[in-house]
Amino acid sequence: MYIAMNRFKVQNGSEEAFEDVWKGRDSTLNEMKGFREFHLLRGPVNETEGYTLFASHTVWASQDDFIAWTKSENFRAAHRNAGQNKPLYIGHPQFEGFSVVEGA
Repeated sequence: MYIAMNRFKVQNGSEEAFEDVWKGRDSTLNEMKGFREFHLLRGPVNETEGYTLFASHTVWASQDDFIAWTKSENFRAAHRNAGQNKPLYIGHPQFEGFSVVEGA
């Protein structure tokens, strides 16, 4: 199993708008081989730096399935308008990928 995560620093006051973008998106993830599940997580507020931490993560049967998704037309379509939402968050999303340690 493979988990792909992106972390976003969403500007304080933009949390609801950011969540609405995710809730309203036209996702085709369920059409992809190996896709298991998606979650959007809301983390802590950082008052000092002015953001709320969010993470999106997808669960895949394998890292190869995830890589195939990143090279697909479905991926390009899903990210076509990503730059339009940039004012909602600070910087670039931070990607992290994890292989699940079985039996641990």
